[in-house]
Amino acid sequence: MTQLLIIGLGYSSRAVVRADAGRHDPIIATVRDPARAAVLTADGTEGRAVTVMPFDGKGLTPDLASAVAAGGDLLVSAPPGENGDPLLHAASDGLAAHPPRAIVYLSTVGVYGDHGGAWVDEETEPNPGSPRSVERLAAERAWQAFGRAHGVPVSILRLAGIYGPGQNALVNLQRGTARRIIKPGQVFNRIHVDDIAQAVHACFAQRFAGVLNVTDDEPSPPQDVVAYGAELLGLPVPPDIPFEQSGLSGMGRSFYAECKRVSNKRLKGELSLNLLHPNFTVALRALAAGGDGSAGRQVP
Repeated sequence: MTQLLIIGLGYSSRAVVRADAGRHDPIIATVRDPARAAVLTADGTEGRAVTVMPFDGKGLTPDLASAVAAGGDLLVSAPPGENGDPLLHAASDGLAAHPPRAIVYLSTVGVYGDHGGAWVDEETEPNPGSPRSVERLAAERAWQAFGRAHGVPVSILRLAGIYGPGQNALVNLQRGTARRIIKPGQVFNRIHVDDIAQAVHACFAQRFAGVLNVTDDEPSPPQDVVAYGAELLGLPVPPDIPFEQSGLSGMGRSFYAECKRVSNKRLKGELSLNLLHPNFTVALRALAAGGDGSAGRQVP
């Protein structure tokens, strides 16, 4: 059985654990806080026994160094820091001495920057417009260089806007926090967290090497998602808010500063992946039917 080491146990990587179905044993993951690591180890994650270790991005504990040395499959979900990717920064020697079997790096479609609503694919030259996307692109390239140097397949998964159980428009509507911000021509791709998980497992199974856009089929205006969610819940559709009057934070405005349609043809072709949730209407219907849109059921 192959070990799975997850750097950064968050919303997406928990879905990977949930979908593992006995593919990996043991599963080891990291979080920054030692106390939280102890609680998660004791309680388990998504019904699996997961050994969770603290990792501050600066140095490895002896147990984490041993996990790195064990090889196996490596999922990197933690964001880059001031020194680049935290694991490469802290464990480059250990990784080089004991290369993983395969690496999956979770990145973002933000590395493409703004394309004025035009379509982009994996052959489009990245042109990140925000500091965090610049850092993501640098981390992508660092992992690709590591893979070339050590003969390890590296999958770079560029994720669209992530949603799923406990983190979706239905929850926001029930909380009363959903807003229909209108910026003419603005569209976003999205991706259900369960489709991220199946993409990760397919990459490991096929030892895929390369870049893949992990997005849905239908880039859509954000206000349409909120309106459809309200229809499903039988709630009033929130009023239109012009973008100029939205009062968004700097980070929120930065998302709206980029508009593109992201192709997933390579994901479905080269990886032969059939999306469980090809668009937001399919996904929200499933979430509403399954009760996962309830504000009372939150995923940490």
